[in-house]
Amino acid sequence: MLGSGGSRVAFAALPAAVRRGVEDVLGSPVVRAVSQPGGFSPGSADRVRTADARRAFVKAVGLPLNPDSPGIHRDEARIAGWLPSDLPVPALLGAVDVDGWVALVLEDVDGAVPALPWTRTDLDAVLRALADLAQRATPCPVPDLPDARTAMAAQLAGLDRLAERPGPPEPALPDLEPLRRLAVRGLAALDGDTLVHGDLRADNVLVTGAGAVLVDWPWACRGPAWLDTLLLLVEVERFGGHDVDGLLATLPLTRDVDPDDLTGVLAGLVGYFLDAARQPPPPGLPTVREFQRVQGVALLDWVRARVSAGFRTGRVEPPARA
Repeated sequence: MLGSGGSRVAFAALPAAVRRGVEDVLGSPVVRAVSQPGGFSPGSADRVRTADARRAFVKAVGLPLNPDSPGIHRDEARIAGWLPSDLPVPALLGAVDVDGWVALVLEDVDGAVPALPWTRTDLDAVLRALADLAQRATPCPVPDLPDARTAMAAQLAGLDRLAERPGPPEPALPDLEPLRRLAVRGLAALDGDTLVHGDLRADNVLVTGAGAVLVDWPWACRGPAWLDTLLLLVEVERFGGHDVDGLLATLPLTRDVDPDDLTGVLAGLVGYFLDAARQPPPPGLPTVREFQRVQGVALLDWVRARVSAGFRTGRVEPPARA
């Protein structure tokens, strides 16, 4: 299940004022727009070409589609405007904010979304991009970003919400207390001053002939250099085919991190996904809850396996096996 939570709006169906704003940014009328699949947005996502053959990627969303999404696009526009040109990211060409609609006009990257399950070639390309990001974006070059501990506090408290409001999540959860202690440890480990993407999945990556480009930056924060690698491997592990624990133990960004800290972040994300999955779907995002349920189930299995295999220092007891 590739990230796909929205029903795309065609570029031609955007309000006229938004389309005019995009064409003002590009300096020429748009003559072709090809909608792109994937991602979690009810808005548009199009590769466009103008009358003077200029190419760009345009994504737009408005209040009628989802009340929160325009603000997310505004956040991304601010962050993308600060991203240095030597990072593996697309350049922001401009933004349009009119009548409750926000459109981002970005460099059109000549690449493809990685196939799922992940191939080793695509995975290696993204891991190299993350190593490059850690080197070039430490200290974090974007001002006024939240630190990762603040940005992820609510997510990693999902187990607390499950304990406070018991329900019938799938799968049947074990005693939550060991997982909650792990999650507390994971949150405490999120110190660092590296630019963190914060939402890495295949649908937020484009692989080109020159390497990988990381797209969609509204959830960026300042945190440890290893965090994006761990978040990426959540999806890699779900689809199989790779020794994710072996990667964590050997990759330069993660090999020196306490395994309990890594397991703690993963445990916290179990709570986030399974708690979110039982909520009503947001407007315009009918499939996102099923995505979260599937991800939470798979991630719980990984956390159990890590604890049972001894990826801990002994301070946290393993959760009961199902």
